[in-house]
Amino acid sequence: MDTQPSARVPLAVLMDYDSTICLTAISDEIMKEDSIRPGWKEIDDAYVAGRLGSRENLELFMPLLPADPAAVLATADRQPHDPAFVPFVERARAAGVALEVVSDGFGFYVGRNLERLGVEGMAIATSRMTWPGGDGPRIEFPFGHPACRVCGTCKRERVRAYQARGCHVAFVGDGFTDRYAAAHADTVIAKDDLVGVCEAAGIDYVPWRSFTDVAAWLEGVLAAPDDLAPPRARPFICGPEAWGPGRTAPPPGSIADRLATGG
Repeated sequence: MDTQPSARVPLAVLMDYDSTICLTAISDEIMKEDSIRPGWKEIDDAYVAGRLGSRENLELFMPLLPADPAAVLATADRQPHDPAFVPFVERARAAGVALEVVSDGFGFYVGRNLERLGVEGMAIATSRMTWPGGDGPRIEFPFGHPACRVCGTCKRERVRAYQARGCHVAFVGDGFTDRYAAAHADTVIAKDDLVGVCEAAGIDYVPWRSFTDVAAWLEGVLAAPDDLAPPRARPFICGPEAWGPGRTAPPPGSIADRLATGG
């Protein structure tokens, strides 16, 4: 029989998608391969530098993509995925762990690629990119914060939603779009740029390279479920609660600003 996490402290694992479940950043690959005019790299550099948020970043990409989605769909379909992801999902589900993919990319490819991998019924929080007519793609943000427009998908609120259910929330990610989730999660499992974000902000993290490492962490938790700490309140470091209503970027010098700019 599978070891179950403590009913007193249920576990939820939230996972980024681009460069986490998928081995590439699909949104970036699409912009590299399928842009019909220049400028995407300058937009993305501004995002990485903290001069604009991911929502504006994604919106500015839309006019640079073709009206016919065929090439974009083909690029998304051929991206490789971590071969250890599906076994991890199977083990986590057998142990009663709540799972959700939380992505701040284009979004349209997450569900279709998971189905291709044989992963059905996965909870997904991401953007909604569509091609409604002949004028090119459109993007909407059903999981955006209702008041803050910095991120396309508010990963912070997905973390808090599971914490509100009493779950210890582990967040698995790799990059800058994960910085605000990492600041609010109970356990952070980090690689690549997210490691630098965590170290700059003093956030403890578990290092990983593939979902084999995440699975090993999970086995440790399942072996000692009583050691799993309940969720605890953390101060807001992003959103209107932290930097005031109406702001679409963190004020200079704030914790969120340091996370955004790497300072």
